[in-house]
Amino acid sequence: MYHEKLKPFPKDFLWGASTSAYQVEGAYNEDGKGLSVQDVAKHPEGTSDFNVTSDFYHHYKEDVKLFAEMGFKAFRFSIAWTRILPNGTGEINQKGIDFYNNLINELLSYNIEPIVTMYHFDLPYELEKKGGWSNRETIDAFENYSKVLFESFGDRVKYWLTINEQNMMILFGAVLGTVGEDGQDPAKKLYQQNHHMLLAQAKAMKLCHAMCPNCKIGPAPNISSIYPATSKPEDILAASNFSSIRNWLYLDAAVFGRYNSVAWSYMEKRGCAPIIEAGDMDILKGTNPDFIAFNYYSTMTVAANNETGANDKSKADQQRAFKEAGVFEGAANTNLEKTQFGWEIDPIGFRNTLREINERYNLPLIVTENGLGAYDTVEENDTINDDYRIDYLRKHVEQAQLGITDGVKLFGYCPWSAIDLVSTHEGCKKRYGFIYVNRDESDLKDLRRIKKKSFYWYKKVISSNGEDLAE
Repeated sequence: MYHEKLKPFPKDFLWGASTSAYQVEGAYNEDGKGLSVQDVAKHPEGTSDFNVTSDFYHHYKEDVKLFAEMGFKAFRFSIAWTRILPNGTGEINQKGIDFYNNLINELLSYNIEPIVTMYHFDLPYELEKKGGWSNRETIDAFENYSKVLFESFGDRVKYWLTINEQNMMILFGAVLGTVGEDGQDPAKKLYQQNHHMLLAQAKAMKLCHAMCPNCKIGPAPNISSIYPATSKPEDILAASNFSSIRNWLYLDAAVFGRYNSVAWSYMEKRGCAPIIEAGDMDILKGTNPDFIAFNYYSTMTVAANNETGANDKSKADQQRAFKEAGVFEGAANTNLEKTQFGWEIDPIGFRNTLREINERYNLPLIVTENGLGAYDTVEENDTINDDYRIDYLRKHVEQAQLGITDGVKLFGYCPWSAIDLVSTHEGCKKRYGFIYVNRDESDLKDLRRIKKKSFYWYKKVISSNGEDLAE
């Protein structure tokens, strides 16, 4: 749809950026913090671990000051469950409470709205040893953790996100370090875990509304439009299959309190439909999320697959579709450019994704991740010319405004990431931030913060409320 005149971004639009605790904080064993599954995960050879990362834990005041200089209206970050409850349950770690109190207060001192993700891939290891999300007791543990968060920070945190990219943890958990690979098809186990996470999320949303009536809460999956490889009806059907399995399963449960019918049929076909106990569906109903947060990097393209053999996840990650026998198979989209790390770039797909979510759920939306991972180079006089990142983000901001003009109720944009951090399975060489952190995979160097060219560009975007996108 072509528009002769575009609607402006709302006056109170939440321009910001995002991080996650285990990828940016460091201090993995300091001040009473317990171990998470990410702290004990195996790392691909040649990539850094999460012990220090960007050392945000010790640099947060310096970093927040830089965020304020950029003009952030919001900062989306996650709270490390194990910094609050080292064992996942039991005694509260006051030093963890103190750190996040200090961070939240520091943000508010600059009029930056804190947007808190409650759980971002870092399940407490003590809970994992008891079965993790396969154990229904983890539902109660998450509800208790939620209660501690709302009691401690609900007076100052207005926006809460429940579980980051739950769909990616189910589809690509081995890549993200949230599940181990045992050589067996984990689908039955994973979709039971998914059911437990959905229940935990529902309980958290209801608890937030009861305890913090002035707060808003919503889910935070990774959502992307799915293209058919051709106009063949079989490929269109495959795209519909994958949309339901990848996207709508998670949002239908969060918003409507029910399972998506196509996704349920798929789980029955795979023999991995979860056991639903008495009362479970009542828990899912009536959560009434206030908004939908979602992460977007690219679209995905699939074709029909009529095989009956094994599924192929050997090269799958968050943005590379895998093969599901008899359901779909991933396909390359030759119409799209790719990043240095092989992810397709599709800004128009971003607009389409915004429209799909808006039309399906009719809720306010906030983008909580969108960005370009690249090899950044520090040149003379600490110059970092990341024009490729500016180009990527500019095109997505343009499409966001088109989406708003289309009628999408978008109220915030928080790209990934505010500052360089350690990518989940590709180390610190894959950089996303507006701010460079001076370290590499094996040498922490001085962890000095350096403003990239994109820092100054985004500052101008925010100050003009999205009107000035030029370099």
